[in-house]
Amino acid sequence: MPSNNTPSDSTSPNAKTPVTFKDLGLDERLLRALTDLGFDKPTPIQEQAIPLFLQGRDVIGSARTGSGKTLAFGLPLLQRVSELGRGVKALILAPTRELALQVSDALSEAARHMPVDVFTIYGGTAYGPQFRALKSGVPVIVGTPGRILDHIERGTLDLSGVEVVVLDEADEMLRMGFIDDVEAILGETPPERQVALFSATMPGPIQHIAQAHLSSPVDVSIGGDGPTVDHIEQRWMRVPNQHKPEALLRVLQGEARGTTLVFAKTRRTCADAADYLVRHGFNADALHGELSQSARERVTNRLRSGGTDVLVATDVAARGLDVDHVTHVINLDLPADPESYVHRIGRTGRAGRAGVAISFVTPTEKRRMRGFERELDADVAQVEVPTDADIAKLQRNSLRDALSEALESDDDAQTWLEETLSETGWTPAEVAVAAVRLLASDRKLSLETVTEPESPQWFRKVDDSRSQDDPLVGADMVEIFLPVGKNQRVRPGDIVGAITGDCGIKGNQVGRITVSARVSFVELPREVAERVVNDHSTISIRGMDVFMDLARPRNGDGGGHSDRPHNDRGPDRRGARPPGNKPPHRGKKPFVKGPRGKKTRR
Repeated sequence: MPSNNTPSDSTSPNAKTPVTFKDLGLDERLLRALTDLGFDKPTPIQEQAIPLFLQGRDVIGSARTGSGKTLAFGLPLLQRVSELGRGVKALILAPTRELALQVSDALSEAARHMPVDVFTIYGGTAYGPQFRALKSGVPVIVGTPGRILDHIERGTLDLSGVEVVVLDEADEMLRMGFIDDVEAILGETPPERQVALFSATMPGPIQHIAQAHLSSPVDVSIGGDGPTVDHIEQRWMRVPNQHKPEALLRVLQGEARGTTLVFAKTRRTCADAADYLVRHGFNADALHGELSQSARERVTNRLRSGGTDVLVATDVAARGLDVDHVTHVINLDLPADPESYVHRIGRTGRAGRAGVAISFVTPTEKRRMRGFERELDADVAQVEVPTDADIAKLQRNSLRDALSEALESDDDAQTWLEETLSETGWTPAEVAVAAVRLLASDRKLSLETVTEPESPQWFRKVDDSRSQDDPLVGADMVEIFLPVGKNQRVRPGDIVGAITGDCGIKGNQVGRITVSARVSFVELPREVAERVVNDHSTISIRGMDVFMDLARPRNGDGGGHSDRPHNDRGPDRRGARPPGNKPPHRGKKPFVKGPRGKKTRR
């Protein structure tokens, strides 16, 4: 696996020896800070960009996430600012508060031996500390476009003395709607200032900014023209949507891993997944847009300090997270496009480290996953969700490794053990068994023998076509209509559980399930469907008593469905009616009984 810090990656064309930070002309105080932080050689983006910055050139940079981009512009920026007077001399714009804080932290660490203060400005926090910092003349400001422009309009931020401007992740600022704010902010800076623009892609508006605000820029591109994820081991697993929480739990238990970042599509899914993991003993946090700023900062600080084992996040909330110890990224929900996929899995494999990315793919998303492979020219292997036997094997191996490490320790355990054996009469084997039990309990590991190597049935690899033994093959299938859907947060799994639990039918008798915004349809063999409708007026779904009826066939041929129920017997207590009859509820939406039996409109 290639590393950004290998000698071959940081050797200049005219030299055979590796380039060091000292060779790049950096200040001695910056070199001391880099030594303190454990950096010995520049990454390719740093090697190419730092000399250009020090020469005062404008730069357009492109490099994959984790390549060291922040120090590529941060080190020469600090060196230049340290030689200037009071007031704001450098401005760095970032699309999110998380990225702004990350950049600010990195620059503050690098400036530990220099009299240069770095301050972060973003929305969602009090103005008072920001007013005081700006009034004191802090030289380096890192901020989000909205709050920076707000201070300019208030007259509390003067950019007339700015010497350096950096636009970090410019394409993301465009996607989030900040591009007009960026244009306005650049218009407040002197025309002779130095500008650096970093962007993974170069859409039209970003090209316009480069042409209008950069002077004879030099292109610095690392890792080719397109996004790359070759340094990350990628896998995908076929997981039905309703079984994702259990699959996530199994993957976390069945992988030898460090800190793990899980991506969810919505805030609700993010919070639910984190709660599920906490209930099962994981040290997990959620990071999404509904959290207050103070809560977001607490979560990110716990992640960076190693206090969080699993972080479940949405795309926007995770933007800018740069944590070196993330070993695994899991896509709980598959992203919509290859660019988002690259941004997500790029959170692991930082700075040349090994990284693993695992994506959960529903049966309907398989084609999209194959499209990602073609687009990125990447080999993404399909694997199975860990079985009970897989998890047990990993846990036993981790326990054995812990024992091996303890055996190599040189302490007073041997003396204590001999004294204990003498006093109690226990045998060494008895003490060893008890110690292993305690260690396993402390690590929440099961020592129970797993005799069944197979995974649960829904995990097993199945052919998309049904076997001849399937009870649905050749059956006369019809659909049941339910007046609830996504608006009530109903999922296919909720419907399957309700029908099999309330109506006493087997799961393999349930065919296709369609859940739209306000209604749902369940496919069953005709005789089963008619029995269910006749015997049960309602079923309980997510605490609601939901009326059900046979769906009206489309085109009268028994295939498909309409958006209304069909009942050949005329109106009855379920509110179903033949087509053309006036609805008993005067055209309003059907009633659904709430958890306490109170009728509410859907």
